[in-house]
Amino acid sequence: MSQTTDTTTFDRDDPPILGANPFVGLTRQQMVAAIARLGQRIAVEPGAAAATAVDAVGELVRVAIGRSETAPARGDRRFSDPAWQHNPLFNRLMQAYLVENQAVHRIIEEVQLDPKSRARAHFAMSLITEAAAPTNNLFTNPNAMAKAIQTRGQSLVAGARNFAHDLRHNGGMPSQVDTRPFAVGRNLAVTPGHVVHRTEVFELIQYDETTKQVHKRPLVVIPPQINKYYITDLAPGRSLVQSTVAAGFPYFTLSWRNPTPEQRDWNLDTYVAACLEAIRVACEIAGSKDANTVGVCAGGVTLASLLGHLAAVGQSDLVNSVTFLVTGLDTTTETTISSLASRRAVEAARTRSVRAGVLSGDDMAKVFAWLRPNDLVWNYWLNNYLMGQNPPAFDILFWNNDTTRLAAGLHSDFLDLYLTNGLVQGTLDVLGTPVDLDKVTCDSFVVAGYTDHIIPWEGAYRTTQVLGGDIEFVLSTGGHIQAILNPPGSAKASYLTSDALPPSAAQWRENARQVSGSWWTRWHEWLAARSGDTRAARRRTGNTAHPALEPGPGRYVHL
Repeated sequence: MSQTTDTTTFDRDDPPILGANPFVGLTRQQMVAAIARLGQRIAVEPGAAAATAVDAVGELVRVAIGRSETAPARGDRRFSDPAWQHNPLFNRLMQAYLVENQAVHRIIEEVQLDPKSRARAHFAMSLITEAAAPTNNLFTNPNAMAKAIQTRGQSLVAGARNFAHDLRHNGGMPSQVDTRPFAVGRNLAVTPGHVVHRTEVFELIQYDETTKQVHKRPLVVIPPQINKYYITDLAPGRSLVQSTVAAGFPYFTLSWRNPTPEQRDWNLDTYVAACLEAIRVACEIAGSKDANTVGVCAGGVTLASLLGHLAAVGQSDLVNSVTFLVTGLDTTTETTISSLASRRAVEAARTRSVRAGVLSGDDMAKVFAWLRPNDLVWNYWLNNYLMGQNPPAFDILFWNNDTTRLAAGLHSDFLDLYLTNGLVQGTLDVLGTPVDLDKVTCDSFVVAGYTDHIIPWEGAYRTTQVLGGDIEFVLSTGGHIQAILNPPGSAKASYLTSDALPPSAAQWRENARQVSGSWWTRWHEWLAARSGDTRAARRRTGNTAHPALEPGPGRYVHL
């Protein structure tokens, strides 16, 4: 679930970026094969490449004589320094790079490639062309050169020190965050609460009730197994947990244990059973026969699997409503499986995690980074090494780098889900029962991110077409993480909604209306209508059977 700064406005001409699937990963072999396939087609169709090359040479001549109008794409922050526009040398250097980059991708469009090979070629060549950007080189970056002169070379000394640190401690990748200002339990994940239940797989945290009256029906949140649960409980003022507790909802969340190779056999059944246990414990503590539930990203996939199981065994009444945050249940939206990866790559990824016992969180983080190299790699290369500055101290980036492992069993089950679209196709079995999402009839609230490159919003929208019951769909500004972190009070906060849920996401987008403010407020209103009567708040968490074990954020978040 990696993410950096996101746009905060809706624009029909700025569609979401489709990203690769982190469960599969990217390998040098895939990239080399994609480039080789492109080279073969160019050899067969030299005319297409030659025509593009001629056009590019003509434009390069205009660049050289200062008559080119080539300019960076809207939102390309690499060339924001005024020197790129006003210094003739740097302006020509920038334009020449842009012309050559455009020519490469135009050739890919001109030659005859199948859609999958074309997508692979675009991705592979973008890794090369973006690495070759003049902004990534000290001697062709005016800002870095000016900083070196201004500091009498001290920026270069600091950059070398940062580079050596990352070689030793960050696998050679530029660090994205200065972790020193943050500590979980000190200034992150600090909403008051207690661990009230602990198993080998998870801890259940119940938050202190802070209002005089609270709703009777508990809210149970299923976080993703990738990264840690406190993305919903960042700094005060930006915490979904804090805001929801303050709205009068009894709030419980799971905190997953970070698996090691010893837990290699933990699979989807393991996690679905854990969710079922957590919901039952929360209901027992709250004195309620059922609960409202929330699934976040991969936690939403796990929760949907549980809902299908409950429907199959006639226990659907345990869950009163479900909220899905940036979750993709229908995997037919174009991702790695359909555009960049192959079945061979999937099986290779499965073999690697089976051999290791886990899928490394660092490996997943690298995949996320190379999906958006300008933002997540070269941006930090420039800042840390060429400018000699520390990476930013940003709570989201700290959380993003607080990685977890994925048990090999769960990794394998997730791969199968993405390969077969098993949740939607009805081919998935969970805890010995088939899953049919059409039989899940509780009310649903579905939130997607407009610029989400991990779960494209069109894919998240398809959830509205595969579930029964009443469904509300909200399209939040931002990407995979910023779509969730949307607290009230921001002047830029807004979302899209519509009363109708037509079959296609495009139809929904055409008729949707934009609403100013945070979707949190709308969700709290929706949730209140499904949370029963109110009761007096309790002074203590837990109950006799499930007493408070220790203060939140608990023990597992630190593993």
